[in-house]
Amino acid sequence: MQIIGLQLDIVWEDKAANHAKVVNLLEKAKPAPGALVVLPEMFATGFSMDVAAVHDEARTSQDFLAQLAVDHQIYLMGGVVTLDKTGRGRNESVTYSPEGREVARYCKLHPFSLAGEAEHYVAGESTQVFSCQEFTVAPFICYDLRFPEIFRTATTQGAQLITVIANWPVMREDHWLTLLKARAIENLAYVLGVNRCGHDPKLYHSGRSVLFDPHGQLLADAGNEEGWIAAQIDLAPLLKWRETFPALRDWRRDFVKFTA
Repeated sequence: MQIIGLQLDIVWEDKAANHAKVVNLLEKAKPAPGALVVLPEMFATGFSMDVAAVHDEARTSQDFLAQLAVDHQIYLMGGVVTLDKTGRGRNESVTYSPEGREVARYCKLHPFSLAGEAEHYVAGESTQVFSCQEFTVAPFICYDLRFPEIFRTATTQGAQLITVIANWPVMREDHWLTLLKARAIENLAYVLGVNRCGHDPKLYHSGRSVLFDPHGQLLADAGNEEGWIAAQIDLAPLLKWRETFPALRDWRRDFVKFTA
């Protein structure tokens, strides 16, 4: 399966400008039919705490993603903000099929309290997995990356490809790369991290969207500029590695309160 990560220099709180960037990058990346294309966290607005200004009230960004998935005959995942019944936001990853059908909606389990996200956004309720061609995919968002137990939960639910969409700042770039690699190694899974690049009003983001294989080998790196990574991934080597190497079978569940 082909997977593509589009790395955006997100224009602050400007949905139309960011939609145009996605269209332009996608046309250049030329995804194959059935490919999984992934956009960053809050791809249309940047990591804003102004929920009233950025939430997708008219479904502008969600409908945009659904139509683009149909136009290119791809699976398309991106980060959007919706409004929770409490009045706070929901920081979500949504995925649409080549038919424009919603196949997954995941709400970030761990709002980033250091940035005040927990004051403006609710925490999600559960991990999610969905089918994409022959793969089972688990989506996560940014700060979730620091909590390995939820990745193991998704793996026990069948995840073979893990995606992490983010607005991850440059001062913690080494953490980003190290933790993505660790999640791949410990879960014997492909891990795709798709980050934004460029400046928001407070921080610089260095991009470094990357793909690791189940051995922790780096397959693709987008560097620091706006652009994309593309790679073909194969399920057979992953299944063989999981059969050969017993780490998932040897996991001591009696040391974890596991609810999945």
